[in-house]
Amino acid sequence: MLTKRIIPCLDIKDGRTVKGVNFVDLRDAGDPVELAEFYAKEGADELVFLDISATEERRKTLANLVRRVAAKVNIPFTVGGGISSVADVDLLLHNGADKISVNSSAVKNPQLINDLVAKFGSQCIVVAIDARMVEGVWKVHLVGGKVPTDIELFAWAREVEERGAGEILFTSMDHDGTKNGFANEALARLSTERNIPVIASGGAGNMQHFTDTFLLGKADAALAASVFHFKEIEIEQLKKHLKDQGIPVRI
Repeated sequence: MLTKRIIPCLDIKDGRTVKGVNFVDLRDAGDPVELAEFYAKEGADELVFLDISATEERRKTLANLVRRVAAKVNIPFTVGGGISSVADVDLLLHNGADKISVNSSAVKNPQLINDLVAKFGSQCIVVAIDARMVEGVWKVHLVGGKVPTDIELFAWAREVEERGAGEILFTSMDHDGTKNGFANEALARLSTERNIPVIASGGAGNMQHFTDTFLLGKADAALAASVFHFKEIEIEQLKKHLKDQGIPVRI
């Protein structure tokens, strides 16, 4: 069985790591370069770096910050935020990113996924999907969760896999920052229906939530932010807990 991955997420705004609840009420969580170096040493399997205001402000991800973070880590490093072209991805990969994440731009122009896969390969293309329940249906939202669409989560996930994406990063906006656990029912359906890895995001509050998302949600990886940034959970202890629960992890 493949090992399950633990992935700290660094949401970046104005060069600082921030964290909110349900995508709003952001507070400062520290220097992204220092945090990235700390997590790499603590045993994180990968890192995700999202410039959360890049799409909204119509500017590109801060390539030089990506370069500084990449210089400090020796684990796979995914970068997202404001990516809308092959040239954007080329720049980020040259500055040290291992994978890139597209979200709003892929919804607006699905052909972008095909183009990126053709140029760089499926293994480095992650499609992030932010969704929340709207009248009983999971609906995709864009621009950091600010713009609702009529696109249904599971249909979009099927399409991004068909277009060649290597992974899906699913964030439940309803669970984000609440620390009440991941959206395991939706995750289980995603993981069962799709043949590419699914990363769970939104809702981590304690170690049992990680156990649940791997066992109940069938997730391939679990991403979290505040519980790591504010030292509520230590990655080394989390992995020992997961191993004790019979979940394969890299220690």
